[in-house]
Parts: sequence; C-alpha cells; structure tokens
Amino acid sequence: MSVFLVLIIIASVVVLGILGFVIKMLVAPQKVSTLANMVRQRKNTAAIRVAKKLLAKDSKNMEAHYLLGMAYLGDSKPELAVIEMRTVNQAGVFTALCPELPFRKRMAELYAKFNQPEEALKEYLLLIKKEPEVAEHYILAGRLLEERTNSPKTASFYQKAIELDGRNWKPYFYLGTLMVKEKKKGEAIAALEKSIKLNGENYAAHFYLGRLYKDENNFSAALPAFEKAQKDQDYKVKALVERGGCFMSMGDMTSAVPELERAIKLGEGKEDSDILFARYFLSLCYEQSRNIDGAVAQWQKIHAKKPNFKDVAEKLSQYQDIQQNDALKDFMVSRSDEFLELCKKIATTSGLSMQNSKNIPNGCQLLCVEGGDGKWKNTRKTTVLMRILRATEVVDEPEVRSFYEETKSANVARGILVTSSTFSRTAGAFVENRPLELWNKDKLTSVLQK
Repeated sequence: MSVFLVLIIIASVVVLGILGFVIKMLVAPQKVSTLANMVRQRKNTAAIRVAKKLLAKDSKNMEAHYLLGMAYLGDSKPELAVIEMRTVNQAGVFTALCPELPFRKRMAELYAKFNQPEEALKEYLLLIKKEPEVAEHYILAGRLLEERTNSPKTASFYQKAIELDGRNWKPYFYLGTLMVKEKKKGEAIAALEKSIKLNGENYAAHFYLGRLYKDENNFSAALPAFEKAQKDQDYKVKALVERGGCFMSMGDMTSAVPELERAIKLGEGKEDSDILFARYFLSLCYEQSRNIDGAVAQWQKIHAKKPNFKDVAEKLSQYQDIQQNDALKDFMVSRSDEFLELCKKIATTSGLSMQNSKNIPNGCQLLCVEGGDGKWKNTRKTTVLMRILRATEVVDEPEVRSFYEETKSANVARGILVTSSTFSRTAGAFVENRPLELWNKDKLTSVLQK
C-alpha cells in the first residue's frame, strides 16, 4: 500500500471522527431540549425514560439529572427526585435548562420534606443572598430556624419579611405564634390581630388569639375568637374544648356542657389529648350539677385511656362508695331543694330543730337548737351551727378553723361539721378541746340510713 493511500485513510478516519463529534454535539442538546419539553408538558413517564438513556451515555449531564428529578417530582416520586437533585447540588453546575434559583427552591422543599432542616435552611439562606428582596425566603428560613432551635434571630426573619411585604399575613401570623411561645402576650396579640386584618380566614390566628384573651380572662373576646376558629377542621375540636373552658371559668356550666359534648362527639374514637381534656372538663360540669353517674362515666373512659390523667384515679376512688351506697348517692346527687330537705332530716334525726338555713358552696348551713319538738322559742336551749358539705376532697384544718371562727361569731354553743368525704389528721387534732364535732362519711352514712 502506497504512502499516499495510507495518508488518505488516516485523513478519512480523522474527518469521520470530527464529523461524529460535531453531530453528537448538535444532537445532544436537541435531546436535552426535547426532554425539557416533555417535563414542561408533564409527559413524565416518557421524560424519565429519555433522561435515563441520556444519563446512560453521559452520567455527568447535570441538565439530564435535573430534568429527571423534575420528572420524578411530576410522577409523585420525591424519594427518587431528591437523589437526582442532590447530584446536581454537589456539582453546582447551572444552565438555562437547569436554572439555579428554581433549583434551590425545589431543593429546599425536598430537604424539608425528608426531614433535613439544616440542609433546607442552607438553601434558603443562599436564596436570600441571591434574592434579598423576596419576603417568602425570609418566612421559610424563619420557619425552619424556629423548628430547629430557639434562636433569637428567628423573629428578625419574620420582621424582615414584614418590612419587604407588609400586605402578607403569613409573617405576622408566624411572628405572633412565636411571641406566644416566648410569652410576650402584647406583641403576640398585636401581630395576630394584624394577620387577621390581612386575612380574616386565618382561623388558626383566631384560635391563638382566643387563648391569649382567655388567659387574660377576657372571655367576651375569647368566645367569638374560638367560634371563628371552629371553621378550621384542625382547630375545631380544640376550639370547642376552649369554649367549654371559658364558660366553666365564667361559672356557666350549663353553656359549657354542650360545647364539651360536641367536642367529644366530633373526636369520637380518637381519644387524644384534646378529647381527654374535653371529657375531664365535662366530668367536672357533671359533678357540680350532681350528675354523678355522668361524671363517673367520663372518668372511667379517661382512666381506660390514660390511668394517670390528672386526679381521675382519685376521683373514681372517692366516688366508689357513693356508687355502691344508695343513701349516700341520693345525698350527693339530689337537687338543691331536695338537698335542703335532706339536711333538715339529718338535723332532726340528730335531735336538733332548725331555726334557719342558707346555701353555701357545695352544701348548706343550718342554725339549730337542741331538741326536735319545735318549741325551742319558749325554752332556753343550746344553739348549734351545723355545716353540711357535699364533697369528695379531704377537709383540711384551715376549713375547720374557718368554721370554728364562724361558730364563735354566731355565738353558738357548739358546731357540727359534716362531710361526705373525710377529715385530715390535722383537722382532727384541731377540734380537740374545742366545742366542735366532725362527722365524716361513715358517720354521715349512718345517719342517712336512719
């Protein structure tokens, strides 16, 4: 073979190689562009297939990695998308088909979704540097910082967002809830009220405001706030429980009961913390209205779910004897008029005649005289002050001392303090050598059975 022929062959090979390279360079962008169009048109399945073919030929094609990640997102496969996006992030190569700002926004969202707040925060801080005028970046960075730590910088992110976009309700709301956590009530109320002014349908803000008003005993403002908060399904049960609590604090048990019963009905089967509190508050309403069976039923349901919840176990123990003793149960559950008649009978059975009576919290008080024939006006007889309590708590020495002082003020010969529970040891010691008698549950039961 001549030298000339060899040279021709070599030259042909070189030309073919160059031509192939040029063709490849011309065709590759077209394929990536086609892939980008598929992603824009939401042809995700086809886009995934094309992207994988491109990456099989060139694994360092960052545009293909990015577009494959976008196709995975469109196909509801974020766990695969984050792998492709992380590859692009590590390379740090951005082009017209893989723009940096949209990429970092999606990268931050993926990091947050897969519980990597530190990495997500880094992306938002980079976005703040790139776009310092965008309020949303500060809001999202603030949210991540708030969830991650109690950094004093958190509030400054929300305040900067407010400075950039004063018509956006979100930074006011997040600043308000942050101030709630930091127990800065005045600042919290101001921020939440501004958030509601910008967006009246921000029912979560109504809920937080309701709690702040309730803490200040401003029930006239708290109740309508909780009423509005019910429109958010996430806060509906909570708001009903809070409304019930407001009515209870106002002493309006009649209004509290339907709110709490409704909360329990809506949360039936969940038995989470909100429902447990609803049941507990309802039991206290029932207890005060002398619906002991209803109260016990609520305590039993709470105890089945969480035995150590507040004083439920103690309540059940206190009422166990009452449930098993009809006379004592009638004493505890009778209406106020029936209760007064029962107290008169207790006095009469004990050899006393009632002169007058008055209602007191959880009971009544009778001014009596010795003898049951009712003719005490014509005869000098010993006066007795009898206080009868419907209670389940142990009566301690301060209450006994207070009653003793009242007997002295009333100038009676002696006093009888009756309770459906028991007396503490110090209460028993106090009455020694004093004209006082203490009747506990056992003594009361004995009298009632007569």
